[in-house]
This record gives sequence, C-alpha cells and structure tokens, in this order.
Amino acid sequence: MVEAIMLWNEPNNLSHWDFHIDRDWTIFAEMVIAAAKAARFANPSLKIVLGGISPIDPSFVRLMGSYGVLDAVDVVALHGFPLDWNHWNIHDWPHKVDEVREVTDREIWVTEAGVSSFGAEEVQVFGLQRTAELLLPLVQRVHWYSLFDLPASWTATTRHKESEGSAYYRHYYMGLVREDGSAKLAACEFPDGMGICQWFHYEDPRLASGVEWLRKLGTKYLRTGISWADSFRPNAQHWFDRQMQAVDEFATTLTLCFTPEHLGQTPHYTSPPTKASDFAEFTDWAVRRYAANGQPAGCNGTLRVRRDDNEL
Repeated sequence: MVEAIMLWNEPNNLSHWDFHIDRDWTIFAEMVIAAAKAARFANPSLKIVLGGISPIDPSFVRLMGSYGVLDAVDVVALHGFPLDWNHWNIHDWPHKVDEVREVTDREIWVTEAGVSSFGAEEVQVFGLQRTAELLLPLVQRVHWYSLFDLPASWTATTRHKESEGSAYYRHYYMGLVREDGSAKLAACEFPDGMGICQWFHYEDPRLASGVEWLRKLGTKYLRTGISWADSFRPNAQHWFDRQMQAVDEFATTLTLCFTPEHLGQTPHYTSPPTKASDFAEFTDWAVRRYAANGQPAGCNGTLRVRRDDNEL
C-alpha cells in the first residue's frame, strides 16, 4: 500500500538536482507545486512529501516556504549520514530535527538515515542502535538506508564518482545485507518500528529477495522509488507493476525523481525539466496507478509517455 508520494530526492544536493541551472530553485519549486497539485487531485488522502533534503539545511526549507512549496506538501523529509558523509555528530540528530521544526509546521520524517560498514561492521551496529534511540521517539517515520549493499559492478549515483575517494566507496557498504546475500551484524539488531529505504533499479534481480528480507526483519514501512527517466524504457510499465505489486504489503513511501534526458534543460537525470507540467503528468499517472484510494497496486491507468512518436 502506498501511504505517501515523495516528490524528488535530495533537491539541495548537486548529485540529484542541477542548481547550477536552477540557481535559486524556482524551477524546482514550480515543478513540485504542479506535481503536488496533480497528486492531491488524484488522491486527496495521500501524504505528499518534499524530497528528503541532504544536507539538512533549514535555510533551504525556509526558501521552499517562501515559494509556497510547504503549503503544497504534508511532510518535509530529512536525510542524514553523520558517520560517513556529514560534518556533524550522530548525537546531534535531535538538534537537526529541531532546526527544521523551527522553520516549518509540516510533519518531519527521516527518510534516509544510515551508516556504512566500510570501516567495520561494529560501527554500523552502533550507528543503527544509536539512530533508533534518537529518532524513533522523535519523528513519525525513520527509514534506514539501506537493505542491500550496492553491487560492486554497479555505479553509485553521485556526480564525481571515484574522484570522491572513500566517500564514493562508502556507497557500496550501506546495506544490512552483503552483495552475496548474507546478513551483516547489524541485520540481527534491526529495531522494531524502523522502516527501510531500498531503491530497486530497473528490472532489479534483487526484488524478490528484498521482499523476503523485509519480512524477515519485520519491516512495516518501506521507502522506494520509480524513475521518471526509466518510464521511457521498453516495457517500463510492466516493470513498475511488478515492483509495486511485490511491495504492496508494506506501507510504502514512493519516490518520484530523475529527469528523462529528452525532457531536461540538459540531457542529464539531475536537470530541471523544460516544462514543470511534464513531471506533474508523470506524478498524476503514478498516483492513479499505484496510490489510488482503495485500489491495490498496478490497477489504474496506462503509462502514456512519448518516445519517437510512439506511446508505451
């Protein structure tokens, strides 16, 4: 069951939104407001989440408020990785949440909080336990990032790749489960009430095992996503249906992001779209198909996207 739609992912992070093009985030604001309006019309009871911000920056939230974005959403989401990438202490989590609460009356969720096992699995165990202690009593949703390690043969979604040094390679060790399918120490310590954030790639072979692991861990809450860019791949709707039907037993926050190359101001997934209405149209389709009132996943609507004058 889809309980929430998240509009974009880490919009204040250059790896996910090109703010060299959209220098003051006015294009982003227009896009989110249009998409939120479409989602609200398609399902008025659905929670609408502003894509998790990273870094956690109250000034960005205040800017979104000045553009009217906060009036269009129900939740502001935060992402934090203090033991791997952020320049603050893990014990500062409550302060980080309070900083954002001072600038918005929207609900606050933590939709990515994680610690890698890059240096030692024991560090990840500590990070998981301390994150749970600090955040579960404080916010309504906490999603651990992530279930699976990133396969070594895959590319992490960052802008500068290997030139980032160890910061890049930590992306490959964020999971509770190793690439070979074996559990890390932290998997045995997964706390009640915590959700999981797990991205499933297009035709991801880990989907079935992912669902089994979510059940083993007793997970109720899942955050995942479907890629707007992937909607132009062959048989995209078939894959999206498989994914969403597989995770239908979980209370799911469905993230929509990644610009198709031919619809962006530049041919890159981080690019602002040429027209805000294009993302709103994709959002409308996703909500009607996977988050319509009282309907199971994959029952409503047909994906209608242009590629060389053909429709999927």
